[in-house]
Amino acid sequence: MPRRRSRLSTLAAAGTVLTLAAGLSACGSSDDASGSSGTVAKGSVVIGAFSNGAARKTVLDVPEVAAIRAHLPKSVTADGKLTIGLGMLPAGSAPLGYVGDDQKTLTGSEPDLARLIAAVLGLQPDVKNSTWENLFVGIDSGRTEAGFSNITDTEERKKKYEFACYRQDNLGFEVRKDSDWNFDGTYKSLAGRTVAVGAGTNQEKLLLEWRDKLAAEGKKLTVKYYQESNSTYLALNSKKIDAYFGPNPSLSYHITRTASTPQATRSAGTFSGAGVSLQGLICATAKKDSGLAKPLSEAINYLIKNGQYTKWLRTWNLGNEAVKSAEVNPPGLPATNS
Repeated sequence: MPRRRSRLSTLAAAGTVLTLAAGLSACGSSDDASGSSGTVAKGSVVIGAFSNGAARKTVLDVPEVAAIRAHLPKSVTADGKLTIGLGMLPAGSAPLGYVGDDQKTLTGSEPDLARLIAAVLGLQPDVKNSTWENLFVGIDSGRTEAGFSNITDTEERKKKYEFACYRQDNLGFEVRKDSDWNFDGTYKSLAGRTVAVGAGTNQEKLLLEWRDKLAAEGKKLTVKYYQESNSTYLALNSKKIDAYFGPNPSLSYHITRTASTPQATRSAGTFSGAGVSLQGLICATAKKDSGLAKPLSEAINYLIKNGQYTKWLRTWNLGNEAVKSAEVNPPGLPATNS
């Protein structure tokens, strides 16, 4: 599954992968701090806990919805737990999933949404972290029931898995806070700009295609490369580049962390990670024919309807990746695009 790996590698290259040596060994099994970052009292869920500045801790009221729980397979409700797979070892990817600043809690936007869904289903969240490859091994073997790990809906994956999609899979442009430039959704708005991008990434492929289109029109887009994120942001702050093009969650994390500093930045727009013809989607992932995708989507739609979904996205500064509804197995990234 090379595309997903390349996206995670891009997060690392962007400096958003937090390697937290202390307490990392605790991530290989259940989240032993789920009581403090997940359901703390019946009907209450804490999100954004121990986020190391990536989010503000928030308590949300999330009642069990019996009508949705009734759609779960009995094999899931039997032990009273929703076993959640996270594929963030050996390093975490902020703000998606990582070891919190208490050095033991699995925090991030992905496990937090899983905890909210578990509450709707009347189940205790049991978060298990692993490597990206073992995330899918865990779903295949039944060790975990659903994966929440920035997993893109693809037609290839549908051969083995079913999806309940909850977030747009977006790339983004980050600019200085005082910049007046915005990406309007088309390559034409990049004319005359200098943009940094990570080498060997999905976003580089797109940016180079746009550069060639502009060149054919007699216009110029300058593409810059830097070895690591500090150099990229130094170039942005010193106005050597106009924007940085990268995975939207990693940019959102950096924007949050620098908001109150002289180096403050902002989002200048997003673009689907699947390209111009398809909006990529991030989905809860379960084994095909498990019967989980439908109740998971119903739980997400309950959160959307009742406002907890919006609060979750805002907590992690991911509001620009909202979906109107959670679809089951919508069209995914075709194999030719992976």
